[in-house]
Amino acid sequence: MKAGRIIKVSGPLVVAEGMEHAKMFDVCRVGYKKLIGEIIEMRGDKASIQVYEETSGLGIGEPVETTGEPLSVELGPGLIEAMFDGIQRPLDKIMKIAGDFITRGIDVPALDREKKWHFVPKKSVGDYVYPGDIFGTVQETTLIEHRIMVPYNIEGEIVEIYEGDFTVVDTVAKVKTKNGDIVNLTMMQKWPVRKGRPYKSKITPEEPLLTGQRVIDTFFPVAKGGTACVPGPFGSGKTVVQHQLAKWADAEVVVYIGCGERGNEMTDVLMEFPELKDPKTGEPLMKRTVLIANTSNMPVAAREASIYTGITIAEYFRDMGYSVAMMADSTSRWAEALREMSGRLEEMPGEEGYPAYLASRAAEFYERAGKVYCLGSDNRIGALTVIGAVSPPGGDLSEPVTQATLKIVKVFWGLDANLAYRRHFPAINWLLSYSLYMEKIAPYIERMGYEGWGQMVKEAMKILQEENELQEIVRLVGIDALSEKDRLTLEAAKSIREDYLHQNAFHEIDTYTSLNKQYKMLKLILEFYHLSQKALEAGVYLSKITNLPVREKIARAKYIPENEIEKIDEIFVELKQQIESLMEGGFVNA
Repeated sequence: MKAGRIIKVSGPLVVAEGMEHAKMFDVCRVGYKKLIGEIIEMRGDKASIQVYEETSGLGIGEPVETTGEPLSVELGPGLIEAMFDGIQRPLDKIMKIAGDFITRGIDVPALDREKKWHFVPKKSVGDYVYPGDIFGTVQETTLIEHRIMVPYNIEGEIVEIYEGDFTVVDTVAKVKTKNGDIVNLTMMQKWPVRKGRPYKSKITPEEPLLTGQRVIDTFFPVAKGGTACVPGPFGSGKTVVQHQLAKWADAEVVVYIGCGERGNEMTDVLMEFPELKDPKTGEPLMKRTVLIANTSNMPVAAREASIYTGITIAEYFRDMGYSVAMMADSTSRWAEALREMSGRLEEMPGEEGYPAYLASRAAEFYERAGKVYCLGSDNRIGALTVIGAVSPPGGDLSEPVTQATLKIVKVFWGLDANLAYRRHFPAINWLLSYSLYMEKIAPYIERMGYEGWGQMVKEAMKILQEENELQEIVRLVGIDALSEKDRLTLEAAKSIREDYLHQNAFHEIDTYTSLNKQYKMLKLILEFYHLSQKALEAGVYLSKITNLPVREKIARAKYIPENEIEKIDEIFVELKQQIESLMEGGFVNA
């Protein structure tokens, strides 16, 4: 193999000459320690290489060899429950070999070459298979059946297929292609991370990705196959929101990427997930989760690769026909890595020093989300939902990364530092946030049996918006200037805010709310508002309405366990009785 030589080292950027045989995005082995890098610019015979490991100690004249292949991930059994770094090196294996820190130049295969998996054929000898066809399965965990697919560009007749225990590199089937070649199929395939995996066609997403978080599911839902972003200043709860979504979203597979996050936050994820139980199955959540950890003390260039590694793994599970949720926390750190590499390449800077191609790179990334008809002769449907956290400096939502993201995504959960300071979590500002999926999702929820859902959500949002306008008047002239009717609107809005939108992520019952419970809770609060309006019109004092004993029960409805939801129906009955007794029993205005 021809080798170039290093002529410049600038942090994670290495320039090598004598590289005329190399191509853009080839993976290289840099220096005597064989550090992993990727070519990001070619000028004549000079290649600029983004190195994914610490470059201190690299010297001029050291050799650079190209592998001739782009940065790729290994896809096959062994991904679920694993934890990788940004370039898909398995951290548990590295720890056994090198200890607590990753040694430079270490070369460990992403998927275990020793472990044997039980392969069950789904096709027979003589069957004709197309790219994407499932020709066998492996029970990877108790929750995930790993569907082994025919790789892209392979089509033909199966001439041999075996059942039994194999490693990921053993041949499990042989296919005779159209031109008579025999191709060996293994349980593992490779895919370049910067290239989206193919599919037949995209479908308009309309099914909600239910998260158990009331403010999200009710007001700002994201569809399965949709895109969302969570921008917010430091301390507003971005990571907690991402953790909640990873824990409770009704996706079958979760890919969580800690991109440039603090090490202690990734440790929290690692410690929590094996302990947490999947609400549907009671099994540990790790049994359907892939973790990619690229912490803030790891080389900056690997951040740029980490989100591509994550989304390629997520696409692979989507292609099996699963609903996949991918959390990227945070894309701002990824953009900072782009900015650093762009600066070292001496490119013309764009706004705030970010490269001019920031928006197009972000769009390329989010465009890989979607609900699709997967490749293959069966009509299976897969969905990939992408949720990215953005960390704007000082909470400034006008900065380039947030603006570039908002042009692409269809759901915006704007976190508000003022709400966080008031201990209102999740601190999603209902006046700033939006979801463009609402028109499709509301009819879908109503078809599930939740009659009038869309109208209820609109009314609740209208009450919150009216409250905002009334608060302006209260600040100017005091609450005494408001009519009884307006004060009732403030009471209803307070109930929506405190009894419904406020949700404790660390409370064993309140952390997750099913759609059925959300429907009953919201209906209860709105019923209180409607009945109170009638009572006011009948001449009842507002103070009598607000002091009703049932108010306490409405406030505590969120702590009713899922298996005792019928208690909310009992509160309905009490509410009607108490309002009726007010209207009948002498508490009216003289």
